Amino acid sequence: MWLLVLGVLLLLFCNLDVWYFLRGAQVFLEALLQPRVPDILAEQSVDGVVLPHDLDYMGHMNNSRYLRECDFARFHHYMRNGLFLTSRRLGATLVVGASTIRYRRSLAFREAFEIRTRVLGWDDKAFYLEQRFVSKKDGFVSAVMLCRQNVVRSSPESVIEAVCKQKVQCPEFPEDLKHWISFISASSQALRAESGLEEKNK
Repeated sequence: MWLLVLGVLLLLFCNLDVWYFLRGAQVFLEALLQPRVPDILAEQSVDGVVLPHDLDYMGHMNNSRYLRECDFARFHHYMRNGLFLTSRRLGATLVVGASTIRYRRSLAFREAFEIRTRVLGWDDKAFYLEQRFVSKKDGFVSAVMLCRQNVVRSSPESVIEAVCKQKVQCPEFPEDLKHWISFISASSQALRAESGLEEKNK
């Protein structure tokens, strides 16, 4: 019996990122048990610490771990302000359409940090968020990420109206976000032209 259990566990760990799904379940339960954040524009933070499995060959937090931690922080954010469960009720899905991260200073082994997540605004297709890794040692912003979260089969406005029971005015986009959106748009146009999609759509 024990051999069968060990065999199943080995199969799971070899073929699935089991720790990812366990962590996702933990984040879901924690967010569910915490007080609701009614203001969708309010900044929320989650705590973290650099553990051995986060390290790269240089002894710093691996670059890919930042993106993974951002995923969990966004999910936590959406759970607490109601955007996730409401979008599911509307039959919509939230999918990352673009992200750019800027690393400013490495996070070292056992260094405590917090990820501060906030919605900067939205358009007819996506939410735009900023996520900051702030060292608890000295308050330094170690990394900052911009993320475009596409809303599939609905719109940000519809999701927000369902959450807030009223229309909410989108704040004015910060300058750096405007530049970033322009970059995404230019990149998409260049890739369409490269693949010949623009000619086919004429």
